[in-house]
Amino acid sequence: MGRGTVCLSFDFDAYSIWINRRMVSPGYLSRGEFGATAVPRILRLLGDRGIPSTWFVPGHTVETFGGLCRQILDGGHEVALHGYVHEAVSSLSPEQERDVFQRSHEILTRLAGKPPRGNRTPSWDLTPHTIPILLELGLVYDSSLMSNDYAPFYARQGYEAPADGPFVWGEPTSLVELPVSWSLDDYPHFEYHNTGTSVLPGLRMADHVFTNFFDDVRYMVRDFVDGVCVITFHPQVIGRGHRLLGLERFLDRLGELEIEFERMDQVAEAFRRGRAYGSWAPGSRT
Repeated sequence: MGRGTVCLSFDFDAYSIWINRRMVSPGYLSRGEFGATAVPRILRLLGDRGIPSTWFVPGHTVETFGGLCRQILDGGHEVALHGYVHEAVSSLSPEQERDVFQRSHEILTRLAGKPPRGNRTPSWDLTPHTIPILLELGLVYDSSLMSNDYAPFYARQGYEAPADGPFVWGEPTSLVELPVSWSLDDYPHFEYHNTGTSVLPGLRMADHVFTNFFDDVRYMVRDFVDGVCVITFHPQVIGRGHRLLGLERFLDRLGELEIEFERMDQVAEAFRRGRAYGSWAPGSRT
């Protein structure tokens, strides 16, 4: 066992994110198509290092790039839910949200020959109905919430957030939550996006971003016992040459920390079996 676990996750949005934003000019769609161009490069990098990973794939991407999605599975990686066409679930009615999850679940089940185990909502957007729907579908884990960093926890349902009284926590469910963070997501750091009313500048130097990523893992290894750190990438973002070189250097540096790489379904199952990931113990490591 290493001194911590890192889960590399890839959101293979392809065309879906641009279609959902109604940005369907050839220029925008070509940005999504580059994600498909980059997938073999990423799979080669992971395969050369023997690193397992988890890929969150919209149903639209599976239907459009089925051969690439099968390559992901053939490489020993996990494929999990990520909407159908990258829908923000808060924009949907409860019936529409359930339909989207069921449709995507059926598509991924046909792809893999077995039901998916996990989910990541597009843009990490949940509604009060999301967790009950995921439980109805028999999912083991979700990876969309940010209330912890290195410790999985059980997602709650039935919370209340009144403006005139204390927060009501709700009840824990059997759905494991593997927490995420925008600070550990490549998209806001790297991707340039001009909507006409706002600009996401992106385009940062790769090594600057990966230094931040590395320090989050280094802190975990120093101050937590058996922590888990989830890092999020997008093929259309990370697949550019200078960023892939940065990713290679980042993975090499992580090897110095004696961490393990693992698929997220495996982490969720271990947590359900009682593995106590992510206990805060400052000063316990040298």
